[in-house]
Amino acid sequence: MSKRSKVFSRLAVVGVAVLAALAAAIIPSVANADTNPGAAERAKTHAQPKDAGDGTAQGAVDWYAGREGSTDYEHYCEKAAENAWGTTGVWASAIAHWQGSVDAGKAHPGDTNPPLGAFVYWDISQYGHVGVSDGNGGFWSTGYEGAIGHGTDLNHFDSYLGWSDPEVPFSKTGSKVQH
Repeated sequence: MSKRSKVFSRLAVVGVAVLAALAAAIIPSVANADTNPGAAERAKTHAQPKDAGDGTAQGAVDWYAGREGSTDYEHYCEKAAENAWGTTGVWASAIAHWQGSVDAGKAHPGDTNPPLGAFVYWDISQYGHVGVSDGNGGFWSTGYEGAIGHGTDLNHFDSYLGWSDPEVPFSKTGSKVQH
């Protein structure tokens, strides 16, 4: 084998090794599943859509309770609240949902007695924050100590806005979203 062929051969081997290392770094849950127990199962779980609630107030509360401690929805409180009610993609943010509820006459500003399953809102950022009432003065939400959790005081977060009717979220046109 010529010197030039040996150089190209070594470069090819190095190139394949580099590509394999990059693939393992980019796709850790798939690469070398034998030395990473559960990796294939986690990859399947993350590829699946999350289960949605059944469209009832109790179903929304049960949805949150069944995910207590999960960080899957951190920074996606509106998505979690909508998923708890069996839908998704209705509002871009919690504050948009609140404003839509105000505009539709479905909001109860400052009221600290929300019924079971009502959406509860806080003005804690430009996007706001939303959870679901437990019907006993508390709430379920994301971002509770860094995960989905249950709070017993609506003042756990700053700037409580109020609550909106416990129903499948409605679109900006006021019609309920089918799920």
